Amino acid sequence: MRIDAHQHYWQVSRGDYGWLTPALGPIHRDFGPQDLVPLLARHGIERTILVQAAPTEAETAFLLDIAERNHSVAGVVGWCDFNALDASERIARLSGDPLLVGLRPMVHDIPDESWLARPSLAPAFAAVAAHDLVFDALLRPQHITPLLTVLDRHPTLAVVVDHAAKPDLISGEIANWREDIAAVAARPQTYCKISGLVTEAAAGWTIETLRPVVSHLLAVFGPDRLIWGSDWPVVTLRADYSSWFETVVELLAPLPEADRAAIMGGNAQRLYLSHRGRN
Repeated sequence: MRIDAHQHYWQVSRGDYGWLTPALGPIHRDFGPQDLVPLLARHGIERTILVQAAPTEAETAFLLDIAERNHSVAGVVGWCDFNALDASERIARLSGDPLLVGLRPMVHDIPDESWLARPSLAPAFAAVAAHDLVFDALLRPQHITPLLTVLDRHPTLAVVVDHAAKPDLISGEIANWREDIAAVAARPQTYCKISGLVTEAAAGWTIETLRPVVSHLLAVFGPDRLIWGSDWPVVTLRADYSSWFETVVELLAPLPEADRAAIMGGNAQRLYLSHRGRN
């Protein structure tokens, strides 16, 4: 089963997408299943993981309602305030919805680059692990070291790094990123998404722009801990859905069929759905 493990729906009038401004032009409008489902069908993608785009539990409820009404959505990665004194209780309550498969603080928007490593967040991370949820780590390279602290404190926490922690594909200076992401991969509970890469590249990117990153991810995570996602509709700032899908298919072409199938769906099913009793 092919799964797009990272896509978004939003409704601008809801008013809690602080990052989604008119300056973003073509994506500053509503996006819903009616926009994506035809693209999924074109590429034989059966299900998706719907990921939060606003730092509110209200948006999580909005996404869970969409998932309840649309079979194409297999699960939702929502948001919870990890800073809240009752974070553990909030996470327990949210986990009661079987469509919730993970949680994602918007780490890359938090001014404190060491926020992840705060000891005060330990109860929230422990609750994520205890309720069989996935922690989606929305990072930039400078957040990787604090993430390592989280991984060491919570060895049973399932973690997936979104967008490969956004390596700097404009400058091409990725030596430090290569070392740091390899340290993440050395922790066995971690996965990484092949997603969001083209929006970190300059306009006019080519497959060769991305090949060094994807090759390194394959080397350090292996094909059994990599997960493909579109990051639609954000991806459309640099490429349409089909172009991104076909680019990844080409990058993975040298792999055995079983490895390609794992990255394009099997690993997402195992990480997000199987341990929550979903299929």
